[in-house]
Amino acid sequence: MSYSVSLSELLESIGAKEGSKLSVESQDRMYTGTLMPHNDFSNGDVVILKVSSGYNVGIKISGDSAVRVLEGPVHRAGKDIAVETKDGLPNIMLIGTGGTIASYVDYRTGAVHPALSTSELVNAVPEIRETANISARVLFSIFSENMNVEHWQELAKTVAQEINGGADAVIIPHGTDTMGYTAAALSFMLGDVPKPVVLVGSQRSSDRPSSDASSNLMAAVRFCIKGNTAGVFAVMHDTLGDDSFAAHAGTRVRKMHTSRRDAFRSINAAPVAHIDREGNVKTVSAGRPITERKAVARTDMEKATVFLQYYPGMDPSLFEDIVMKSKGIVISGSGLGHVNENMISLIRKACENGSVVVATSQCLNGRTNLNVYNTGRDMLSAGAITVLDMLPETAYVKLMWALANSDDTDEAKKIMLASIAGEMSDRRTADV
Repeated sequence: MSYSVSLSELLESIGAKEGSKLSVESQDRMYTGTLMPHNDFSNGDVVILKVSSGYNVGIKISGDSAVRVLEGPVHRAGKDIAVETKDGLPNIMLIGTGGTIASYVDYRTGAVHPALSTSELVNAVPEIRETANISARVLFSIFSENMNVEHWQELAKTVAQEINGGADAVIIPHGTDTMGYTAAALSFMLGDVPKPVVLVGSQRSSDRPSSDASSNLMAAVRFCIKGNTAGVFAVMHDTLGDDSFAAHAGTRVRKMHTSRRDAFRSINAAPVAHIDREGNVKTVSAGRPITERKAVARTDMEKATVFLQYYPGMDPSLFEDIVMKSKGIVISGSGLGHVNENMISLIRKACENGSVVVATSQCLNGRTNLNVYNTGRDMLSAGAITVLDMLPETAYVKLMWALANSDDTDEAKKIMLASIAGEMSDRRTADV
């Protein structure tokens, strides 16, 4: 839907184009903002401006309204700016994948695009250049919901190449929606990676005053430098303000809110570290030391793996074709990991067919245990296995990796039942 004919003619007569900065006086109120495209939810005589808060407002234009152009549109384009390296600073490689952290608003369409270059993201935070020698490359420019197994594989190979080429750490700007999946995939593919590999994202795009892109990125750099811990991590806001950030283990992290800046949490484990606004890093749980070993990427993944969430009334006949075509099945069950008793025959059939069936819990916190109730014991008898307190998403990623890196079903099960990247534990502390 477009602006009405009369409003379109008015905008054209004053030279206003999408992306222009306008002042609009209407009904004794003054508004200033950037002209956005019209959308399907507004009247054709309502002009839409993005104001300084980052939000859009709609103003009804009538005969006594006054509209003026203050500035022409600004066309954004990613720019790669070369910066000299400094002796004595660590070398950090940024591998861009897209997502909100590297996004901007396209004022031709009103959409948010993952199109800023990674080096432009770095140059937007000048203090980073004072703490490390930052190199940057864009591997993908996509939103994280479009990430797939092939992207994980290429990313893991690239991370290993950069570490083996001399990088002291790798930071991966990434969309937040599936960051947990990618973090888990890299954790298994890279194994005992000798350097810190940190995924970082943003809940709010860089054109918004409340954007967390720069502060999260700075916290990630500081963790790489001062954390003294090797492995795969995710660094994001730990509070609603800009005073604290957390580094989460790649196999334990989950997005727990759609939009809050402190959306990410470590599940069934404490964060690895906290980073404050001054850059101090407080280690919570000791990790592996940084070494000079070579990084190895084992990227084989079995794509014939499915992830099902149990729900009351789940009809096994609807899923039988999918399950029987799959080599691995992760079921996110209720409570301790249960499904309806009518699903047990399908679990048994899948296991007899050579598939690995893994039971996890939708509760997220706590661990699965199929030994308590009859239904659970029947699931075990049918061939299902449990993976203690592992996140369902992590179990799904790990099962793909385990199936592809084992010779048979029994070996794949042994891999699933062993903690190889800190993804599971039978121990509990009071705060988790």
